[in-house]
Amino acid sequence: MNFNDTPEGFRSGFVSFVGRPNTGKSTLTNALVGEKIAITANQPETTRHPIRGLVHRKDAQIIVVDTPGLHRPRTLLGERLNEAVKDTYADVDLIGFTIPANEKIGPGDRWILDAVRNVSPKTKILGIVTKADRVSRDLVAAQLMAVHELLDGKSEVVPVSATSGENIETLIEVMTSQLPEGPKFYPDDHLTDEDSDTRISEAIREAALAGLKDELPHSIAVEVDEILPDPERNGVLTVHAIIYVERPGQKDIIVGRNGQRLGRIIHNSRKDIIKILGQNVFLDLRIKILKNWQSDPKALNRLGF
Repeated sequence: MNFNDTPEGFRSGFVSFVGRPNTGKSTLTNALVGEKIAITANQPETTRHPIRGLVHRKDAQIIVVDTPGLHRPRTLLGERLNEAVKDTYADVDLIGFTIPANEKIGPGDRWILDAVRNVSPKTKILGIVTKADRVSRDLVAAQLMAVHELLDGKSEVVPVSATSGENIETLIEVMTSQLPEGPKFYPDDHLTDEDSDTRISEAIREAALAGLKDELPHSIAVEVDEILPDPERNGVLTVHAIIYVERPGQKDIIVGRNGQRLGRIIHNSRKDIIKILGQNVFLDLRIKILKNWQSDPKALNRLGF
């Protein structure tokens, strides 16, 4: 059967999650897809480009677009991330507006909602209260009411926990009901349209972010240089990749005492890379200084921003 042969009444479309940084959009995307396709970290502004994940059901195919969190930018990178987000949700069928159950609605949420409505005034909005497992039922109920009011009482609001799986199927049903009838866009065995180089660089960046604080996480970028068969090890691929930072002191932090942090980054990211490529790998990871790359147009272009 051709994947475009879809049954009558089949629904399909694009759903973009928007919200402040660190509201659980990437974790929710992974929970919906059923496999890790988006990196997660405790730092805000972890996601740097729209990631498409696929949710397959008998009656629907949902393309979930995980985007960077909208924020007031401080660098050229921040400006470009915001533009990428706006371009994404100007072209989707449904916007999932994410607000955590354990945080009060604030000016940042209202600013994002206004931005969404300005760019895409006709697109349906679905309220999603994330991290519902973090607070009591009463507080979840209060947040549902608050989000319902924020959305002018015109949109459905669904509470979910991506970590426990609570209400994930309900969210899928609600999203499906709000999508138009249409064909499958991807075959049933596809989970993401991300290329392997991007997924590998993101896996390395996720490992590098672990345990970091302050400004350093924003200064880290990763580029896959090349992937080659290892002539000395049968069935092993050598992945050559580079971590970029902006200052020499940041390089020292990434390397760590006696190279321990760098060794941990290689060890942890290699496990994900093996899953992505489906075979054993040797990871050759170097660190380079690319001064002030977040505000350098040429460096941003080179890194794909």
